[in-house]
Amino acid sequence: MNIEKYANYFSFMNKKKALIIIFAVLVIDQISKIYIKTNFFYQESVEVFSWFKILFIENEGAAWGTKISDFVPVSEKAAKLILTLFRLVAISAIGYWLWDSIKKQAPGVLIFSVTLIFSGAVGNIIDSLFYGLIFDQSSTMHIASIFADESYSGLFYGKVVDMFYFPLIDTVLPDWMPFVGGNHFRFFEPVFNVADTCISFGVFVLILFNKTAFSQED
Repeated sequence: MNIEKYANYFSFMNKKKALIIIFAVLVIDQISKIYIKTNFFYQESVEVFSWFKILFIENEGAAWGTKISDFVPVSEKAAKLILTLFRLVAISAIGYWLWDSIKKQAPGVLIFSVTLIFSGAVGNIIDSLFYGLIFDQSSTMHIASIFADESYSGLFYGKVVDMFYFPLIDTVLPDWMPFVGGNHFRFFEPVFNVADTCISFGVFVLILFNKTAFSQED
């Protein structure tokens, strides 16, 4: 099956449509995060289906909550600053990639993918840059307030808000299984947000249609 033929579905992409997608993603992402942040206690969850929950957590690190301080001997505050600065550099690079792709009239599937990745990256960097400055601390006993008198950190030190949780499998492994029998097993464990979804889907489309997105000349 030649999956590349479906890449033509993205031929509608241009500068105007890329800007519309970026704007729409940022609005939906930030509205969802601010709503969760100002209406949920920390780690509060609402079951939508048995396999899908809205669960409010905050991520101080990178993907899956990984922290630089887990690997490099620096303080958590320094690690957070390094991560935020790295994200700013990465977003600048992705933004240039998107601008250059549009300028060179690259395949629509490439522009679409990079637009989603850029939108998601900007959505999460907004949290990292500003949320520590405009919100007070969330906890299991306190719902955060926006534009609070006492913010929980400061510029560059915000936490990324996550809320989508899909425990598709939540069980105890049977005792007859070697080494892992009797252990609790849950899939899918990570909690994510709209921005993460856009980044993941953008990367997925890029991989799926890589032959069309990246011509031999490129």
